[in-house]
Amino acid sequence: MEQVRQLIEKAWDDRSLLKEEKYQDAIKEVIELLDKGKVRVAEPTEDGWKANEWIKKAVVLYFPIAKMETIEVGPFEFHDKIPLKKDYQSQGVRVVPHAIARHGAYLEKGVIMMPSYVNIGAWVGSGTMVDTWATVGSCAQIGRNVHLSGGVGIGGVLEPLQATPTIIEDDCFIGSRCIIVEGAIIEKESVLGANVVITKSTRIIDVTGDEPVTYKGRVPARSVVIPGTYTKKFPAGEYQVACALIIGKRKESTDKKVSLNDALRDHAVAV
Repeated sequence: MEQVRQLIEKAWDDRSLLKEEKYQDAIKEVIELLDKGKVRVAEPTEDGWKANEWIKKAVVLYFPIAKMETIEVGPFEFHDKIPLKKDYQSQGVRVVPHAIARHGAYLEKGVIMMPSYVNIGAWVGSGTMVDTWATVGSCAQIGRNVHLSGGVGIGGVLEPLQATPTIIEDDCFIGSRCIIVEGAIIEKESVLGANVVITKSTRIIDVTGDEPVTYKGRVPARSVVIPGTYTKKFPAGEYQVACALIIGKRKESTDKKVSLNDALRDHAVAV
């Protein structure tokens, strides 16, 4: 693996090397490993999530060496550089028409894809549902037992290379039409109500105490979140700017489904 890594690093620094077969083979090997879940673009550590930059480099380098090809699926036709993921039955993944995952994305056993999309480099954990018209962007990391509701948009992050991709940790519920982008992290067991938008610069304001507490780039574990606004002054006057409001905490429970229902009921969160 270290030899493969060295080849990727050399090709990254000198793109003329992409013409040579050994460098192309190294890139393709990394994509195969991503597809099988043997390597990840980012992984959890004791000190938080760590991005594996050289693997992200391999994903970026895959595009210039891949060839455009026609892909025919029954009456449907596609024209792209990256093949579609195959052999879902042996992987124990349920895929409802017209769900699509690209080669190089990993779906753990027990994943359910309603008509949705998962891009290259993404990792999706067991028991997770990617609901109708939800999209999982390139290199996004989705934990186990997560529900991405209808129309959710999880943004992809390829560059800058040192940036952590967008991450949804285990046992989260992401409500309809939520948008989470720019490498934001939603920590475990959080519940996001419908239409919450989280970017790296979005103010995430905990309003459960006597004084507001503001976060950016991450939603703390077990938070119950709804969309909100705050007043900001501009040269032309004062206007309302979108933010996210933490209105409570999801109860710790070994039964995550019961805990989720309690959170939604207690805080009247729209999903």
